[in-house]
Amino acid sequence: MGNGSELVSIIMAAYNAEKTIGKAIKSVLNQTYTNFELLVVDDASKDKTVKIVKKFCEQDKRVKLFLNDENKGISYTRKMALDNANGMWIAILDSDDEWAIDKLEKQFVLQKKENADLIFSGSAFMDEQGNTIDWYFKAPEKVGYRQLLKQNVISNSSALVRKELYEKNYVIGDSMHEDFAIWLSILKNGVVAYGVDEPLLIYRLAKSSKSGNKFKAAMMNWNTYRFIGLNWIEALYYQLCY
Repeated sequence: MGNGSELVSIIMAAYNAEKTIGKAIKSVLNQTYTNFELLVVDDASKDKTVKIVKKFCEQDKRVKLFLNDENKGISYTRKMALDNANGMWIAILDSDDEWAIDKLEKQFVLQKKENADLIFSGSAFMDEQGNTIDWYFKAPEKVGYRQLLKQNVISNSSALVRKELYEKNYVIGDSMHEDFAIWLSILKNGVVAYGVDEPLLIYRLAKSSKSGNKFKAAMMNWNTYRFIGLNWIEALYYQLCY
């Protein structure tokens, strides 16, 4: 599948990801939906990340590598990929996560059925060593703005979104959950997000990640609410829901 279908630009930001990025890239190249480009932006890694990605570039012309001259943070790094994206659709995959083989294909089936602008999926989980955890996050059938405010059910690495919407609502800011801010901004304008209730994303639980520290994650959540324009009373209500 994928011939004559819409091009998907897959954004992958990477920093010191030598242990996981090979598997992440392979999970993209193994997709049953084949009409994609994978834009990897290295955020000035100090390990073998760039060397690993270059090998994939040589093997498959759909893989493209971009380099930050200095470490600039994840939201800036993803923006560089977005600026170089040729597709009508954007998907994001973090360099330590992986996709099920039919992730994009199943999302496009739902996209066509609902004429959706934003599609996400359920998630399976693995530990830092890549061992599967026997539990998965169920995706609701659909979610609107008010529901999303209570809980961010759209995992960034599971999203498939129209490029024009993603570009228009993109934000740079590593002091908040910038992906959450993007989804809220999109849904605030009346868009509904649709979920494929299957674990099409395999999410790596890494203790060093931004969301690994509970207090820091809560502060970033608060900053996100304030950024999208909630007054402090509304922000406090949704923070308590969170």
